Amino acid sequence: MLSALIIIPFVSAAIIGLTPLSGKNPRNFAILTAAIILTINLFVCLQFDFQHQGIQFAQDVAWIEWIGLNYHVGIDGLSFPLILLNSLLTLIAILATSPTIQRPRLYYAMLFLLNAGAVGAFLAQDLLLFFLFYELEIVPLYFLIAIWGGTRRGYAAMKFLLYTALSGILVLASFLGLVWLTGETTFDYEILRSHTLPLASQLWLLAPLLIGVFIKIPIFPFHTWLPDAHVEASTPISVLLAGVLLKLGTYALLRFGVGLFLEGWVYLAPWLAVLAGISALYGASCAIAQRDMKKVVAYSSIAHMAYILLAATATTRLSMTAAVFQMVSHGLISAFLFLLVGMVYQKTGSRDVDYLRGLLNPERGLPVTGGLMILGVMASSGLPGMVGFISEFLVFRGSFPIFPIPTLMCLVGTGLTAVYFLLVINKVFFGRLTENLAQLPPVQWKEHAPAFVLLLLIVAFGIKPDWVTHWSEVQAIALLTGG
Repeated sequence: MLSALIIIPFVSAAIIGLTPLSGKNPRNFAILTAAIILTINLFVCLQFDFQHQGIQFAQDVAWIEWIGLNYHVGIDGLSFPLILLNSLLTLIAILATSPTIQRPRLYYAMLFLLNAGAVGAFLAQDLLLFFLFYELEIVPLYFLIAIWGGTRRGYAAMKFLLYTALSGILVLASFLGLVWLTGETTFDYEILRSHTLPLASQLWLLAPLLIGVFIKIPIFPFHTWLPDAHVEASTPISVLLAGVLLKLGTYALLRFGVGLFLEGWVYLAPWLAVLAGISALYGASCAIAQRDMKKVVAYSSIAHMAYILLAATATTRLSMTAAVFQMVSHGLISAFLFLLVGMVYQKTGSRDVDYLRGLLNPERGLPVTGGLMILGVMASSGLPGMVGFISEFLVFRGSFPIFPIPTLMCLVGTGLTAVYFLLVINKVFFGRLTENLAQLPPVQWKEHAPAFVLLLLIVAFGIKPDWVTHWSEVQAIALLTGG
């Protein structure tokens, strides 16, 4: 079943991009395929034992033995929620794509390659296999920005490519160093994890890994590619970028940073916690200064991703579970906000908070979009009853006893979330509707359907957080105990 989650997107990309088998409308074929992938994920969910510590549904096949590469895949409580999130947001991104998009065959083929790269990285139990999938997703995302992006799409795509390629090089250097120092001839995760290296060796290997994943997450000061990529990317690609692809960095942080170099991680944790606090404040401060709605959400994403780093540094049972919860929470909320900002841009032709006014007007504005945007802001600001409150509360509750000052810094960042989003809401949706926006095209119910799905999950997980925590709690603890 797990291999099917990798193979089906690859085969679908080939069918859509290279053959006429997908029919005259590749969009319908893409929707059907994405729905099948999500269904397989839900079937895995029914079979998954949440109390089991370790890998499930494992498949280990010798591949290129002379370089130590094996096709070893499996799923556990750390990767399972992210794989499910990936399949859900892929379907939502396809539904949110305009039916009249240019070069649709190439576009949907790239989307499925992106899906395959992400799920392959989450499933990989071989370090070199992880690296291959980690790098694979760069290629389709580059083309998705460079071809279907905004006016500065070439610059944003090239900047993304250079930064994330450097990220992969640093991650690979850490993996190669680990294999060399352990004397192993394999990149198998569990075998390498069984070795305990001296602290100095761990620190030397952890340094390039951290810089590599900090670029991917991104954490200040390695963040500058992200706002440009989000602004120039189309709405569906921003949904996948924020909702899934940034999680490759935080996943690697937990799986490899904590899982392989725990002693070195604990040694560096105080400094990393301070960096998380700085990144949270920096992202929030930059968001306040933005005039583009999409840039506000992009910088907000930088701030909220820093909470995952903070939780990971505390290395407590609660904080590690909270780190995974925050990944799911941020994925849902950021995707929700990007969908709504995209809807505003589609109907008004602008994202400028100084130009837009009065979009909550019930007769001539975008009242449903505005109402959903307000709910999204509440979720991102940590309103009780929504998933953002639970995830951030768990992060701060788990990290405060260990690192009180960095936690307070992140708490201030959470407070600033309400400030910059309320500035956007007040300027864009309240007041008198701008005369130039008096004849806005209506929003059809199906255009908002993806956003309603995400809102349902945001509220459901806010009311029943144990639906998420029981996925990952056992495995998050195992990272700290060597299990």
